[in-house]
Amino acid sequence: MVWFRRDLRVADHPALAAAADRARQALALYVLDPRLLDVAGRPRVDFLFRCLRTLDERLGGRLMVVTGDPAEVVPRVARTVGASAVHVSADFGPYGRERDAAVADAVELVRAGSPYAVAPGRVRKPDGTPYRVFTPFSRAWQEHGWRPPAATDESTVDWIEPPESEPLPPGEGLADAAAEWAAFRDERLPDYARDRDRPDRNGTSRMSAYLRWGVVHPRTLLADLGGDAGSRAYRSELAWREFYADVLWHRPESARRNLDRRFDRVELDHDRERFRAWCAGRTGFPFVDAGMRQLLTEGWMHNRVRMVVASFLVKDLHLPWWWGARHFMKHLVDGDLASNQHNWQWVAGTGTDAAPYFRVFNPVTQGEKFDPDGDYVRRHVPELRHVPGRAVHRPANPIVDHAHERRIALARYEAIRG
Repeated sequence: MVWFRRDLRVADHPALAAAADRARQALALYVLDPRLLDVAGRPRVDFLFRCLRTLDERLGGRLMVVTGDPAEVVPRVARTVGASAVHVSADFGPYGRERDAAVADAVELVRAGSPYAVAPGRVRKPDGTPYRVFTPFSRAWQEHGWRPPAATDESTVDWIEPPESEPLPPGEGLADAAAEWAAFRDERLPDYARDRDRPDRNGTSRMSAYLRWGVVHPRTLLADLGGDAGSRAYRSELAWREFYADVLWHRPESARRNLDRRFDRVELDHDRERFRAWCAGRTGFPFVDAGMRQLLTEGWMHNRVRMVVASFLVKDLHLPWWWGARHFMKHLVDGDLASNQHNWQWVAGTGTDAAPYFRVFNPVTQGEKFDPDGDYVRRHVPELRHVPGRAVHRPANPIVDHAHERRIALARYEAIRG
């Protein structure tokens, strides 16, 4: 039996290859886990269902979909079809490790491959301890290297008819991830290093949701990258994804609390009205509001803007980073626990960066620099579409004075150093 999770594909699938080595026939299973679905927002659930429908089509309609606790459902299905083992891609998240341990108590669970080019925990310092800083991790990660993509497809095994299955909800067809990647690689990758910070341009790959659900494996993307500036920049972004997975693997509690516990003493505010204004994109700072409204309408936000809106929540409004992290995880199609929580901690200054607490993004100058003609803001804030050029970035009715709040934030951070 092949139990699909964050690997909703048939290409470059080590667990599928391992299943084929064991038996010619296999059942394809996906479990809709209420513990995960109940905390996911509609955009991510819709994207998941579209991925499942595409996978089901690739398997000739033979994907079995059931709902329930995997610790109960997976062994029961395995017994029903007489499966001798359950093959999976390894899950390194806190909940995934707990869930898989429970399943393994009842059935043989064979792990092969993972959602990462290099499994979390494998890249370590020469003394055997984990990396806490990205740059040396990235160097060691590239020196470690990764295997070439596995040669698998839908014909690797004979998929058996499922004994019972829940119908997948109707949805739009999912665009082919391979075609999306090819378009980026051929058309936008050469300029990626320059354009990746420009939300007014179509300069990113938009592969994050495909990577989150394993529709494509990072090794497939890495195999296409060369030595040019765009490729180096994109490889670095993939390394960040793997770095944060490694951090979470070593420190699972950092999904919910400060990685650097010294920052537990930073004074925070808990103004729910200001939080609601931030969530709705009603702060009066156009660049921030554009990002928050893009999140609500598209289930996605440009990476540069994610950093700016996060900085605004934590350092202008002085609200807990985990409030923002929960909001992002609810609405992001590409919501990934390790990347989301640790990017938030990077901005808040509580995570892996050596001294980031004094980094406070100015939402006006950030907009003027990375959206110089104001096209991104006007696209997402319709009431400002009459304002020409970069003048659109000047706030008319801001909920706070940025310069004042920056001084407060720095004073609060400085207070815990004493």
